[in-house]
Amino acid sequence: MGKNNKKKPQAPNEQHLILPVHSSAVGLGETSGSPPAIPIVDTHTHVLSTFSAYRTKYPDGQYNTISEFVRALYHDSAVSNGGVHPVEAIVDVWCEAPELREWRTLADSALTEEMREKEWSGIQYHFVMGVHPHNAKDYTDEVENEILEAMAHPRCVGWGEMGLDYHYTLSPKETQQEVLVRQLRHAVRLGKPLTIHTREADADIERILKAEVPKDHKIHVHCFTDSPELATSLLDHFPNLYIGITGVITYATNFNTSAVIRHLAADPSKPLRILLETDAPYMTPSNLYPSLSSEVKGRLPFCHTAMIPWTAEFVAGVAGDAWDTERVMRESRKNARDMYGV
Repeated sequence: MGKNNKKKPQAPNEQHLILPVHSSAVGLGETSGSPPAIPIVDTHTHVLSTFSAYRTKYPDGQYNTISEFVRALYHDSAVSNGGVHPVEAIVDVWCEAPELREWRTLADSALTEEMREKEWSGIQYHFVMGVHPHNAKDYTDEVENEILEAMAHPRCVGWGEMGLDYHYTLSPKETQQEVLVRQLRHAVRLGKPLTIHTREADADIERILKAEVPKDHKIHVHCFTDSPELATSLLDHFPNLYIGITGVITYATNFNTSAVIRHLAADPSKPLRILLETDAPYMTPSNLYPSLSSEVKGRLPFCHTAMIPWTAEFVAGVAGDAWDTERVMRESRKNARDMYGV
């Protein structure tokens, strides 16, 4: 057989990574009487991976450092659009084993207000650290000691992501469970909020969390796609637990996340216990594309924090008439403060 000569589709011009004003923010903040747009808080993103994805897709791209990348996509674009939906804060996630050495460089670059203004364009940089269930087989005392050291850093706001993933089982299930329990016990002892990854492991994640974590502990179940029954059980048991919502809610193959939103929004008088997140560079919201220029051909090569309003828009559509994009973002912004103190 001959070689496959099909060319891989080219990534859109990098100028299209700078997003237009979301429709919900048009007109906001333009006059003294109009309310400002709700700022973006991304409660789960992988900054280094997102920048690496950019450099891979655009090897000759104009942004050579994370600082330049963040300024252009998260800060300058909001300013040029009248300051609508500025990125206010991010929670960066480190979950390898061993942890990538760059974590300290990024965390130290955000220690003071002056440093955050210079390196992060005023964005409040925070991070969490743990070991992902895929990497549980590589969890060692040395890895644990580095995480414990990171927990004392002033910009660290939680332990994670950690959990169980039975979809790929890149680490044995028993090892995943043992490493999760080991991490939970340290995090609970330190009073650190928990960032939880769970996929196709409903019974075991529920059993372990309820056995190891006090009921009032703060828990973020990130990028939730499992059964609505699991979400309901965890929300009922843990009053300070929040469901993380990414762009995956917009995908036609995902029914569970929308079902959870409908359940949470059934009583409009109750708070919507969600946290908006991107899990960037993964899972670009599919409802973003109608907002982009007709010049954009194909898909954007990665997700980033400024896409949060499109996820909020989809959540509002699922939640019902009492909700709109701004209300969803306002609720999530409050929840991020309650969960992580950001």
